[in-house]
Amino acid sequence: MNNRRYFLKISALGGLLFPWACNPKETAQTQAPTTAKGDQRPLGPVVISTWDHGLAANAVAWQVLAQGGRVLDAVEAGVKVTEADPKVDSVGYGGLPDRDGRVALDACIMDDNDNCGSVASLEHIMHPISVARRVMEATPHVLLVGEGALEFALAQGFKKENLLTPAAKNAWQEWLKTAKYAPVINSENHDTIGLLAMDGQGKLSGACTTSGLAYKMRGRVGDSPIIGAGLFSDSEVGAASATGLGESIIKIAGSHLIVELMRAGKHPEEACRLAVERLIKKNANYKEMQAGFIALNTKGEYGAYALQKGFTYAVHTTQGNTLATAKSIF
Repeated sequence: MNNRRYFLKISALGGLLFPWACNPKETAQTQAPTTAKGDQRPLGPVVISTWDHGLAANAVAWQVLAQGGRVLDAVEAGVKVTEADPKVDSVGYGGLPDRDGRVALDACIMDDNDNCGSVASLEHIMHPISVARRVMEATPHVLLVGEGALEFALAQGFKKENLLTPAAKNAWQEWLKTAKYAPVINSENHDTIGLLAMDGQGKLSGACTTSGLAYKMRGRVGDSPIIGAGLFSDSEVGAASATGLGESIIKIAGSHLIVELMRAGKHPEEACRLAVERLIKKNANYKEMQAGFIALNTKGEYGAYALQKGFTYAVHTTQGNTLATAKSIF
């Protein structure tokens, strides 16, 4: 029996026994699974993503995999859910603007052959992750930014839209009264969505997308579109993604660091913890920030770790779609 046929049968059975598994609204929050000793043995594919909004993204990514779709399609479809959700004010449509009132988006994507594409400071496009994929597939480049990224997107047939929702505009206008710039990233300000997935054949892909820090300086770019910082995947080892204060994550090439630690034999959770410890060493103001990492290896083992308490992540296996709270240094 081939892997795909086995997975489809298991998925169908899981849907009958656990109808809540693909409904993020009915999924209970759990504590982080015991992963330090690598005792997870998930059957079939795995999808893992950052923050509470990862539940809805996971559900859609899982549907793609359940239908035999490509893992790259799964990660793209998953994060598009978050990009289009106006209630999520840190990603895509509805994202809080920069200090000039402009919604500027960043995203990157990697496929199962370790190809990658990204965009930064992209305005007026609902789904920057899809533009990042087109950069990967239709150009000789990896990263396009600003007006060039917008021109490329329009040439590729993407629609120009107003991404500043009334709620985000009102929040920005309220902020203008004091114009205090104090980045805070934690459970109250969920920030980036990073999503990693492995299909039934062990193929990996990842996606990462954000509107960045609220009220940032125009042109500021964080870790999310930077390959090796906000996202990194190696088909021989595993994948990792980051969330939090991008400047601190860029300094340690956080996602790449985690993949290399997994290459050296570290379990995903331990690799994430070691990355957080490296971040502390390289950022003197670490007590004033938050950063979190998720990781997934080719064995289907996964893990997460954060600097401060409050970082949640979502995991979808054949056992269901659950929300966990990551361990943290503080």
